[in-house]
Amino acid sequence: MFLKVIYKTIKTTGERKMHYRLCESYRINDTVRHQTILHLGTLEELPETDQKKALALRIDELVKLSYTGKQSLFGSSDAVIEALAQKSFSIIREKQRLDIAAGKDFHRVDTDSIENKDIKETGTEWLCMQALDQLGISGFLAHKKWSSEKIQLALTHIISRAAHPASELRTSQWIKENSAVCELTGYPVEKITKDKLYDISLSLYEVKDELEKHLSKRTNELFDLDDKIILYDLTNTYFEGAVRSSKIAKFGRSKEKRTDARLVVLAVVVNTEGFLKYSQIFEGNIADCSTLEKIIDELSERTSSAERQPTVVLDAGIATEDNLALLKEKKFNYMCVSRSGMKQYIVDSTSQPIKIWDKKGQPLVLQKVTVAGSTDNWLRVHSEAKALKESGMNSRFSQRFEEGLLQIKESITKKNGVKKEHKVWERIGRLKAKYASMHKYYEIVSEADKKGVVTSLTWKQKPVEKNEGYYLLRTTLDQKEEKTQWTIYNTIREIEATFRTLKTDLDLRPIYHKTDKASMAHLHLGLLAYWVVNTIRHQLKQKDINNEWSDIVRIMNTQKIVTTTMDNDYEQQIVIRQCSEPTEQVSKIYTALKYKPKPFTRRKSVVPPPEGKKTERPATPELFSD
Repeated sequence: MFLKVIYKTIKTTGERKMHYRLCESYRINDTVRHQTILHLGTLEELPETDQKKALALRIDELVKLSYTGKQSLFGSSDAVIEALAQKSFSIIREKQRLDIAAGKDFHRVDTDSIENKDIKETGTEWLCMQALDQLGISGFLAHKKWSSEKIQLALTHIISRAAHPASELRTSQWIKENSAVCELTGYPVEKITKDKLYDISLSLYEVKDELEKHLSKRTNELFDLDDKIILYDLTNTYFEGAVRSSKIAKFGRSKEKRTDARLVVLAVVVNTEGFLKYSQIFEGNIADCSTLEKIIDELSERTSSAERQPTVVLDAGIATEDNLALLKEKKFNYMCVSRSGMKQYIVDSTSQPIKIWDKKGQPLVLQKVTVAGSTDNWLRVHSEAKALKESGMNSRFSQRFEEGLLQIKESITKKNGVKKEHKVWERIGRLKAKYASMHKYYEIVSEADKKGVVTSLTWKQKPVEKNEGYYLLRTTLDQKEEKTQWTIYNTIREIEATFRTLKTDLDLRPIYHKTDKASMAHLHLGLLAYWVVNTIRHQLKQKDINNEWSDIVRIMNTQKIVTTTMDNDYEQQIVIRQCSEPTEQVSKIYTALKYKPKPFTRRKSVVPPPEGKKTERPATPELFSD
């Protein structure tokens, strides 16, 4: 509340005097207006300006106390001010100029006028906003001298990528039409455009390395992590469109079998809890094994000389002899699957086979072995489930290979079939290339006449090595227990979960951008969203809540922010903006995370009737309470 001065002229003397009104401000859309609560007169009893201000403050205090039903324990030190304040407050209560009713906010309303408007999703957004607060991204960007509005836009875009991954155009539409994210971040929703989202992505990419280091350190401090084991792997994603001018988009071996599209390779290092430690973007045609040196150099720089280097868990495609030698040179321990497959090995006679069960309840048999010429520790693993899978695949490939040979043989007997010996062997060569893992187990013999025409084609299957379900683990770690070695390697499943979240839940593929800078900014934004997602999921896992991110989004989207309007008996419009109550599942997530369940309780405003329109109090009030 505040005092507003008006001037009145006394008709008999022509003298102009100041009169005071007690006013309250309210907002209609983007317009701020004032309504008069009480006419206070000339206030000649209070000659000083400070006394008049003190009166307004004291009346406002009495009104606020009345909302809670409490009584004021201490009055104003000025007796005149206190007397005027109490008198004014009594008039306000008697004439019901404000909604004061013994601590309750009662109104008589027209129920037919109640409407719910501007309903927006807020559950996922509020979850991500609190995770961002944990990660301290706002503080980091403020330290980089970013303006508050730019920080708000950055937070808006990161949350949007986590809650509703889409193109910048679709994201801007979603923010304006579906989401309350701008109410949470404070960024003006009317300023949201696809171009501003593009620009903020580029700005975030400019601080990628420093932001990555900040987040790595922050998550270690938050969750008391030591990063003794780190996982390294690569994935690729494809471009939609030709992108011929790109320097990083190249044709390569697509993990999605998109041989028609150019690719870009994303290399990431994560810890066993799934938090990113380092990321790098490579050209789409780079070999997996050639990327490790740059990653190891970066990790060596980030690790102080006093700290022990972590153990690196690698996929078989990266674990070449040169890369393993590099890790030893840089004083990193490693754990990997043998790249060369089942070599000649000798079972360690001093150890016994150990049977364990994985998370799916499937049995595994572990046995220590030694490999000639190697100083590493080796472990043979046999999985019954893997054996069944490989057996099925081998049977299927064998059947298809023999069907191909049969087609070639039948062609020899047909009138216009392929019969020349060199042509027949060209067909056999193409068939071998198609089934590279299977043809080595077949002996194929052809007979031809003097004209070089094949007269017969026969084949027989060689004895197949029974290595189905077996694989060898190789490590520099001096672990006595076989189960511990296998458990360390099995952490590589975490990086597979990381890629699955990035590609599926955060929609990192495909890439529609046409420039390299925009493409890398797009990938980086997805990684920032992943930081938020993993921060939430890591804490939920500690409470045995193991939902996928898509399930969490679906559950959290049941919480909305809504504006409710209604007309009271004074023809005033009551406007209430509030968040819906969380469902049982949503409450369970908030409780597990120790997050606040609502961004705010309620925001209420009372819009007075148009000026000049008189209203009367009904004789028998029917009260409505919110």
